[in-house]
Amino acid sequence: MKKIKYIAFLLLGVFAISCSDDMLNKLPEDEISPEQYWKTPNDLALFLNQFYTTFPVHSGWNGGIFEFDNNSDNLADVSINTRFVGSNTTAPTSDGNWNGNYSNIRNVNYYLENSATAEGPTDLIEAYNGEAYFFRAMFYFELLQRFGGVPYIDKVLNTDSPELMSARMPRNELATKIIEDLDRAIAMLQPKASTEAFRVHRGMALALKSNVALYEGTWEKYHEGSAFAAPVNESAKFLQLAADAAETLINEGNYALYNNGEDNTYWDLFTKVDYSNISEVMFWKKYDVNEGVEHKVGHYIPQNGAGTGVTKSLVDSYLSIDGQPIGVSPLYNPSQESSLSDIVVNRDPRLAQTICTPGDLITERAGNDDIFFEYPTFRENNEVVSTTGYQIYKGGSTDEEQRYNSFIGAIIYRYAEVLLNYAEAKAELGTLTQGDLDKSINLLRARVGMPSLTIAPVADPNKAFPGVSDLINEIRRERRVELALEGKRFDDLMRWKADHLIIGKRHQGFKIIGSDMEAEFQDLIGNSILVNDEGYMDPYINAVPAGFGFNPSRDYLSAIPSEQIVLTNGAVTQNPGWE
Repeated sequence: MKKIKYIAFLLLGVFAISCSDDMLNKLPEDEISPEQYWKTPNDLALFLNQFYTTFPVHSGWNGGIFEFDNNSDNLADVSINTRFVGSNTTAPTSDGNWNGNYSNIRNVNYYLENSATAEGPTDLIEAYNGEAYFFRAMFYFELLQRFGGVPYIDKVLNTDSPELMSARMPRNELATKIIEDLDRAIAMLQPKASTEAFRVHRGMALALKSNVALYEGTWEKYHEGSAFAAPVNESAKFLQLAADAAETLINEGNYALYNNGEDNTYWDLFTKVDYSNISEVMFWKKYDVNEGVEHKVGHYIPQNGAGTGVTKSLVDSYLSIDGQPIGVSPLYNPSQESSLSDIVVNRDPRLAQTICTPGDLITERAGNDDIFFEYPTFRENNEVVSTTGYQIYKGGSTDEEQRYNSFIGAIIYRYAEVLLNYAEAKAELGTLTQGDLDKSINLLRARVGMPSLTIAPVADPNKAFPGVSDLINEIRRERRVELALEGKRFDDLMRWKADHLIIGKRHQGFKIIGSDMEAEFQDLIGNSILVNDEGYMDPYINAVPAGFGFNPSRDYLSAIPSEQIVLTNGAVTQNPGWE
């Protein structure tokens, strides 16, 4: 019995401070019994509030959401990503992502088993129940992305429940369960306009459904035949669900891309203090420095290097303004690589609004002493160093008041991603039309003045994904560019089975040798500024001289915590490569 109780604590995340028999046989101390609670809609709302703290948002001393791509080929952090390096070879005993998500799932299940006793307006109670289904889907999706199929628990367990020994549900079945929860949420939730501010609404559930279905559909398609494949390939089913969810959102017409009518629209989108009236932003977190709710994004980005840097790989992915890849466009000259000013000339305007270029306004002051970007920050201080010379500009407010204590909002869901999901899902299904492109990706391109994407795009001699069509390559490029630095890239690489972009590679940066910055930083080159034989900044050249050692037989999924395997007597099995 003692062992079973320990399993309950670890697998389900029971909120107990001690492991005494008495404590484990009681409700968690931060829960209230049905006799005391679950009477009004407000009781439901207060219980659900705990889950809102789990959204990815800006945090204290870093660059917030704009550093979320540090785990990908978009940014080169001062700390090398161990997943890319392949240095993690042993399964951990425990894992915070596993325990944390199961703890949240357990609390959602507790809510769903008790909320029926609340009395009040039916539509309001249903909306709160819809929130619960949304969050359970979100937590299981996080587990699916990290671990693949996991035990599926949809009720509160006792210490002797047989489900404590549940085996892992196959990933395609788990994804179906997640979609079912989201369908419940979609049916119960109200539109954003009818929902209290900063609460989950129907549009979010549709957006998450498109994310989940696209992720699973492409995972099953590209991992088919590998150790990470689903036992039954249902990729077409999930891709159609992704397209349908995204198209529903598009056709309902409740959201539209932000446009301020100026040349800096894309950059401006990520600098708002208040997103209440920005139709593209479906959900966001508000900050208020007067209430002590603040972050340091304005300090680190772009005042300093933020301990990271945009990679050459990302910079090279931006098209020329004629809509052609730089490898074929007559508007691009490789000599542009040697100047931060020139690198953005005749390029997709989103590049100049994502990286700092000389003359960019950094801080606007009341007098005549505004601060403008001149050079990247190359200090021997990991807190502020620019690792690649391509310093982040996206997300950096020019408001002097936010130079140290920032309060720009954190975008959590935005409509642009839904448009990208729609185009990708349709392309993967082979049903994409020019009309589909015109109501999705070409709206994103039009916002920044770029030519439309056609069904037969110009072939890129350097295309990132040789194994798929030119059209899918361009849709993936658009996704990378539009969502750059927003934390989407790693999951994209994993679901596309794109280890060829990782293995043996190193993040490179600006071509500083022969550049207009070489003389300025001559004393640092070869010391704090590491370069390769071609003159490009190469921050990991000493740390991983042979390039990243990502193991494609192991590193697509994280290890199942070893304690879960032991505590379930092997019912929960280990992921490939971690045995």
